[in-house]
Amino acid sequence: MSTSAAFHRAMSLVEVESAHAERAFEAQPQPVPWPKAYGGDLVAQSVAAALRTVDGDRTLHSVHSSFLRGVDTAEPVHYEVEIIRDGRGFSTRHVRGHQHGRLAFMATTSFHVPESFPEHGPLMPDAPMPELLRSSAEVLSGLSGDDIEYWSHGRSFDMRHVPGPVYVEVEGERTAHQAVWVRAFDRLDEDPRTHQLAIAYVCDYTILEPVLRVLGLPWRSEGLATASLDHAMWFHTPARADDWLLYAQESAAISDGRGLGLGRFFTRDGRLVATVAQEGMIRPGRPL
Repeated sequence: MSTSAAFHRAMSLVEVESAHAERAFEAQPQPVPWPKAYGGDLVAQSVAAALRTVDGDRTLHSVHSSFLRGVDTAEPVHYEVEIIRDGRGFSTRHVRGHQHGRLAFMATTSFHVPESFPEHGPLMPDAPMPELLRSSAEVLSGLSGDDIEYWSHGRSFDMRHVPGPVYVEVEGERTAHQAVWVRAFDRLDEDPRTHQLAIAYVCDYTILEPVLRVLGLPWRSEGLATASLDHAMWFHTPARADDWLLYAQESAAISDGRGLGLGRFFTRDGRLVATVAQEGMIRPGRPL
């Protein structure tokens, strides 16, 4: 059954005693079919921890993250939140995620009191409506494996690819561009912060896929190893993560075993919601 339970569990932070910063929280990474935790857990959990320390009049507008070590899904991550600054319009927090006594993740988050201001952004690319596309579960129907079950039902979001997914094979052209319609499986609450957290959570699942598409590497390629290295995200306008959002993506650069993915989230009517940039390690396991 497809639900958003994994996202909700990931956002269940518990405040704990802090030894090195003003506030501290712990959160559990969610199970995945491979050795290390999903990077979106860490991004969204760090933002959730920082959000606990800012006033309710301001919302997240940027997060800049570094993935330093792989995270074990069996143990919680300890997030220390340093309160850097609270101004009239902006607040800044630095978050450090520790596991097994070692620093595994760092993020700097910035929050802004919303202002009435003109909007400008790029046009949303043309894409078929999500109702015309197959869900991941439909694409993978008839296949078996822990990874198939996870891609089909375990990621809290319905994802529908244009021109096609790269799970078992690269469907469509080996182009540097793709798009993914995303929507939470379950209806979320009315708090705009919940929807920002959901978008931060889902953004890492597919951002490196245009890199894999260019290289002709589906996720199931034998010996393929990937890892998130650093990540940046900017929020431009509020949107619901339980309504369809188009996540337009491109491979911006590939070199030295690293790929840079760029992405933009749009509402169905074309408003720019968020911009993402992420670099990842790509080790193909075979000559390219």
